[in-house]
Order: sequence, then C-alpha cells, then structure tokens
Amino acid sequence: MNSPSHHESADRIARAIEGLLSPEELAAFHADVARDPVLRAAYVDRAWLHGALRAEREDLPELLRPEARAASVVRWPWIAGFGLAAAAAVAMAFVGGRRVAPARPVATLVQADNTKWGGSTLPTLGQSRLGRGMLSLAEGIATVRFESGAVITLEAPTKLEILSAMRCRLIEGSLTADVPPSAHGFAVETPDFQVVDLGTRFGVTASSTGNSHVFVFDGVVEVADPRRAGVQQLTAGRNYHAGGGAGVAIVEPNRVEALQWIDGWTSISTSFGRGRDGFVRRGYPEAMGRHPLLMVKHSELEKGRPNERRAILTFDLAKVSPSEIVEAQLVLDPEPSGFGFVTMVPDSRFAIYGVRSPAADTWDEASLAWGNLPGCDDAGVIPGQAEKLAEFWLPRGASGDPLTVRGDALAAFVRGCRSGLATFLIVRETGETDPSGLVHAFASKEHPTARPPTLRVR
Repeated sequence: MNSPSHHESADRIARAIEGLLSPEELAAFHADVARDPVLRAAYVDRAWLHGALRAEREDLPELLRPEARAASVVRWPWIAGFGLAAAAAVAMAFVGGRRVAPARPVATLVQADNTKWGGSTLPTLGQSRLGRGMLSLAEGIATVRFESGAVITLEAPTKLEILSAMRCRLIEGSLTADVPPSAHGFAVETPDFQVVDLGTRFGVTASSTGNSHVFVFDGVVEVADPRRAGVQQLTAGRNYHAGGGAGVAIVEPNRVEALQWIDGWTSISTSFGRGRDGFVRRGYPEAMGRHPLLMVKHSELEKGRPNERRAILTFDLAKVSPSEIVEAQLVLDPEPSGFGFVTMVPDSRFAIYGVRSPAADTWDEASLAWGNLPGCDDAGVIPGQAEKLAEFWLPRGASGDPLTVRGDALAAFVRGCRSGLATFLIVRETGETDPSGLVHAFASKEHPTARPPTLRVR
C-alpha cells in the first residue's frame, strides 16, 4: 500500500481540524496519528498554528494586507515555505505598531514516554515542535532539544517555561542540561538565580517559594544571584544553593486525624500518642527528627559519603490489641526532596525493616542522629536488631501518589510488638550512577499538606 502524499496528508489534517471528517474518517485519522510520528508532528504543528490564528482572528484583515505580508517575509525569510497562513501568523507581530518576536518553534519535545501532563500551553506529544510557552510535567521524564543544540531532561513534577532557543525558566522542579559548544551561553533561570553555561553538563532544582540548587557535573557555569554582587563561577563537582528567604511563609501542618476507624481498619499515624518519625544523614550530627520530609538515599560510588540517609517511624499501638491483628499496611506519601536528579538513579528498590533493638522504644526526635539510629550501625542494618519485612519499588519519574506496603511479615511483626510501640526503618537498597543522584523523600508528620506515615491494621 502506497503512503499518502504530502498534499493528501496536509488536506486530511486540514479537514480534521475544520471538523469536516466523518466519525469513521476521524477515528481512522486518530489511529494514524498515534501510529505515524511524521503525521503526528505535522498535525501538532498545524493545530498549533490554527489555534494561534483563531486567537488573533479580529486582526487578520489588517495583517493580511500585501504590504504587511511583504514586510513579514523580508524580516523572516524562513516563513516563505509555510505559505500565507504562516505569513499571517508572523505578521501578527506588528499588531499595535510594536514588533514582537515571531512565534516560531525554538525547540522539539524529542522524548515523552510514559508521561502525564497538566496545565501545559505547548504540545506534549513526542516530536512536537515547541515555541514559547509552558510545559507542566506531572509524571515521568521528558527530553527537550533546543534549536541551539542544548538538551534538557525534565523530571516530574516540573514546570518549565521555554523562552527562546537559548533560554528557559525553571519555575519549579528539576532538570538536567547537556550543552554542546554550539549552545555556549545557554541560560536557565529560576526564582532565585540565573545559570549561564560555559560548555558543560549541569543540573538545576527549583521551588516556587525560593530554594534553588545548581550542580555542575562537567565543565563550567556562571551563576548570577541578584541578592549577591557579581557572578559566581562553578566548576565540575561544585554546587550552589539559594535557600528560601525570610519572606517565605511558614505553614502550619494540616493535621489529619491521628487515629481513625473505617470499615474494620484502624489507621494510626506517627502523630498519634507516642508516635514519632525522622531521618538521619551520615556525617551530620544535627537532629533531623522534626523535619517535614523523611529523606532516604543510598550510594555505593564512594564509601562514607555524607549523603547516605535512612528514615525511622514509630507508631503507638495503645488503641489496638496487637496480638489480634490479622492484616497490616504501611502507607507512605512520596514528596519531592529538591535534592539530586532522577536521571542518575534507576528504578529504586526500598526495604521496610522492623526494629527490635532496645532503643526502638526510647529514641527521641530531638537527639536523633546517624550514630544512634535504632537497629543500625555505620555499615547498615544490624542482624538480630532489625528484620526485613517488605520491599517496594519507585520507578523513575513516578507520580507522588501515596503508596501502600503490605504483607504477612508486616502483620506478624506488629502482632509481636508487646511494648505497645511498632518501629520501622526505611532504607533504599538501590544505588545510583552519579553522586548527584536523587534523594527520595516521604512526608513526615510535620509536613504542611501531605498525609503523615500511617499504619493501618485490621
């Protein structure tokens, strides 16, 4: 069967956009768009142009005057191959007597597998051509190649504004950038600073409330922070952090019910009774027992790295009879940590350990540190003091939906907690491909909006 000609494909796209296809023809067209990346890219470009023209339809009579079209073609000769419609789109730049940059593509969404999007103003199908606008990635990992040659990888959840072939704005989330010599000077803006490439590979994380990081993997970047005089130059292995300023509001935690009975299940959060939670970081003496996030990380690239982190949870069983429990579930709410990058960690396996050491019932959030974490020593979990109860996986770029860990071993451990307290460790067993790999995080009982760790028993 012969492939349709360019003219036939263009006519079919035009009829689809104008609503002139029958229901059967439209269904067949949608199937072909899903199957054929060339047709898909052409359809996305034409649909985008159609929408732009409709948005300016009141001004089109003036913009389509011969002298206006001629001025557009002279100023932007690249539009000649697009015909009258594209010329009109470029001529829109002269509305109101002011010259605006043409709405031409400056990048391509080269990969968007297993992704979910929300609130984007740009096309989100693979191979879509992108002009100025917003990409809002809710789940997964996506790659954008700019016309300059710069390639950035977005890690959900991330909001990115594309500004030009040499500039973008990371509103919140994480990205990594690989910038070839052709794109030296490529810039990434955040709410806190601007990063300008000098020939490198780097990563940036940002928060809309002001908590941006830049990590340099290779080469050199310049960081311009308006709160500091001058420009700072960073080389490979160095990083720069702009913490949230005094103007960031402190939000009181959204206290959910610490104890609930629903459909035969009792839900106990770490905020109930003598419950508590926290995490520890190797090499850091500061207590991390009252932090809104429970951070977990593991790396075998360099022994003794300070980024190794483990989390601990204790639940108060005072309102249940442990010996009568037949089922148990542990519910955790993943949250962005703002540290490290998904692209440098594969799909990650985590382990839940039940702790039976004497310190399991007496540890204190105010003094919790790496050296006194119950059931552990510097090398890892201590056999006899902690036993593995369950495992779970977090895929790269997974959504932040709450996850539930269950199993017979979990229920058996809770049944054996005669002291009235059940203590668990969360340990990541998967390593990473670079020291700047992601720090995973889960909401603690201090988190302002997310669910605290919860033990559900029946």
